[in-house]
Amino acid sequence: MEKTVSVNQRIKTLLPWVLVILWMFLIFNMSSQPATKSNSLSLGVTEKVIETVNKFKPGADLNIETVNHIVRKNAHFFAYLLLAVLTLNALRRGEKLGWRKSILAFGICVLYAASDEIHQLFVPGRGPQVKDVFIDSSGALLGIAIFMVVNNILNRNS
Repeated sequence: MEKTVSVNQRIKTLLPWVLVILWMFLIFNMSSQPATKSNSLSLGVTEKVIETVNKFKPGADLNIETVNHIVRKNAHFFAYLLLAVLTLNALRRGEKLGWRKSILAFGICVLYAASDEIHQLFVPGRGPQVKDVFIDSSGALLGIAIFMVVNNILNRNS
């Protein structure tokens, strides 16, 4: 007897992976920007951060280069935090969530982070930084931890 898979089941299986691939594409696209364009984008965010801080603490002495560095490194951290959450969610579909899937999700994120840094060898003004792979991996690790804690809480309550 042949098993039939409904369209709804296929969507539930494929959609999480589509989201992972789309997020990876976004990371790749951001890494493909030449250094000048990437820095210009992050400076825009940095200026907003400084404006916000100045609303709460007028006259705060903030060095734009230091704040920009923090903004850029946080972008790495949170991009991979979300990639880990999306990847673990895709791996979890239909089965119990365990350490093996968490390790696999972490491995996917670390390999993607490393490949992304290698990719930056070919982008004008950019280059690979091992430190960024560690930042990305830290974000992924926290994303996995958050996902597992939330998943355990939700499963306990159901």
